[in-house]
Amino acid sequence: MERLNEIRLEGLLPEVFAGEGAGESEVWRRTLTFRRGATYMIEAASGAGKSSLCSFIYGARSDYQGTLTFDGTDAGSLSIAQWQRLRRESLAYLPQEPGLFGELTAMENIELKRALTGDVSAAQAERWMKELGVDMRRDYKASKLSVGQQQRVALIRSLCQPFDFLLLDEPVSHLDEANNRLAASIILSEARRREAAVIATSVGNPLLIEADIRLRL
Repeated sequence: MERLNEIRLEGLLPEVFAGEGAGESEVWRRTLTFRRGATYMIEAASGAGKSSLCSFIYGARSDYQGTLTFDGTDAGSLSIAQWQRLRRESLAYLPQEPGLFGELTAMENIELKRALTGDVSAAQAERWMKELGVDMRRDYKASKLSVGQQQRVALIRSLCQPFDFLLLDEPVSHLDEANNRLAASIILSEARRREAAVIATSVGNPLLIEADIRLRL
């Protein structure tokens, strides 16, 4: 499997922001390269487009100006099959809304991804649940979990696949400092093991991870 080494933005801007200018942004309408192996923290005010940025990179949205490339290949030229491969092998994504299946248990939500990819063992998933304090809720339906518990379950699920870039949109917005640090430790450990990049966003409660590069959206 070929590794994805860089994601490059050139003049990228959400179409909804057209005509407004980039202001003080260090991302929009700039030339910016995210490289595998580095850790990035993108701080933003509410409404600055952080979720849009993650959606553009993941291919969930394409309503932007400028160009977005993966190792030199324009995202706009990718076929459905190529996007599927990117998401299966290179891009892991934890959106702001955890998106768990409410009728399934916490463990079943994780197992859906883990069994599909076979990338981590069941024992590893169990260890993460214990480390993040949601093991006692493994058999609770996701709809019965608190938002913070859902966030931790969704984080574990996002790690249960191969990735070169891990996109985290406000991953700890509902976690206290102790759980934030636990989540950060697991994320950094997995990123280092995989020699992958972490791109995390925040509007005020940042992931407590030592970032190589901090950017203001």
